[in-house]
Amino acid sequence: MKEQNNSKVSVYTRYILPGVLLQSVLIGGGYATGREIFSYGAKFGAMGWISGLTIGIGFALFAFLSFEICRIFKVYDYKNYIKQVIGPLWPVMDILTILIAIMLIAVMAAATGSIFEQVNLPNILGSVVIVLMCGLLNFKGKRVIEKFETIGTILLYGGYILFTLIVLFKFGSNIPKVFASGDTSAVEGKVGIGLCVWTGILYVAYNINAIPMGMFSLTRQTKRRETVLSGIMAGILMVIPWFLSYLAMMCFYGDTSIVGADVTTPWMEMIKAAKGGAPLLVLFSVVMGWTLLETATGCIHMIIDRFDVALEEKGHEKLTDARRGIITVITLTLALLLSRIGVVTLIEKGYSLLSYGFIIFYLLPTLIIGGYKIIRHKESEEA
Repeated sequence: MKEQNNSKVSVYTRYILPGVLLQSVLIGGGYATGREIFSYGAKFGAMGWISGLTIGIGFALFAFLSFEICRIFKVYDYKNYIKQVIGPLWPVMDILTILIAIMLIAVMAAATGSIFEQVNLPNILGSVVIVLMCGLLNFKGKRVIEKFETIGTILLYGGYILFTLIVLFKFGSNIPKVFASGDTSAVEGKVGIGLCVWTGILYVAYNINAIPMGMFSLTRQTKRRETVLSGIMAGILMVIPWFLSYLAMMCFYGDTSIVGADVTTPWMEMIKAAKGGAPLLVLFSVVMGWTLLETATGCIHMIIDRFDVALEEKGHEKLTDARRGIITVITLTLALLLSRIGVVTLIEKGYSLLSYGFIIFYLLPTLIIGGYKIIRHKESEEA
């Protein structure tokens, strides 16, 4: 009986755990408001599923490539991994990663401010609250953060399933109409397959920093079959919430007051339309606020850890509490200032610009150089 339990644990940790870790990083910031789902796929209406499919395949492919490179070269941290694919240019990825982290925190602060505004509280108050709580959690340390993020992931998945079911039950009849008419009216001009695919690639690019977050869990993988299957599982886990949001948005597609280019938090508007009442709105606000804070906290923690690793490699002690506090304050202040631009602008413009950087310094090197090293390693194994 004991052996059977060990076998089950082994299967989970080798095939499923890496994907669980990746989606836990992505899901809070990427899916909580619903705005990113609209901007990177749902706006294409009946053709939006093509972006979603591209996102799923893209995450699965690059998760496999990254996992396999980690397995072959036994590198289980972000810095040593990226050295394998871009060599001496690895500091560029440090810059991109810090920039995307600050951008994510800014989006979280702007989104929280928008929620406060909708309940007749000052917008800036919401931004300040999430920034202060983010700083407090980082001062409390890793254990508190881990517990906070675990609860957040459970809350978000439970909330997503509940919210989606309510919306589909009440407004699901609009979905067949959208697909039957081929409606893509939220976008001006003709929507082609190429545009949908490229949009999905951009989404994968700026979210690719989620993959290195789970590299520490890859030490148990010893065979290529394990990296292939766990990569596929990661792609599936990361795209399920995307499709749940997409289907919910198709229930309102055409109503620009709920699902439109100027709507900051589509999920909030969909729940209002479903008339779930105050309890459902409060639940949504708690779930979204928790997961937004989860993502922002993780970003700050990642930046601080990166400084600690660099200091240890040079033989120095880790950051003191005072220096950690200074880095936290600087990062949060920059994010707070950036958040005043607004959610829509940050997602539409900021994320897109950073996507090109990740395509150049992560996606293409991983695909070309990493792919070559994987093929070469296979040949050497067979020889």
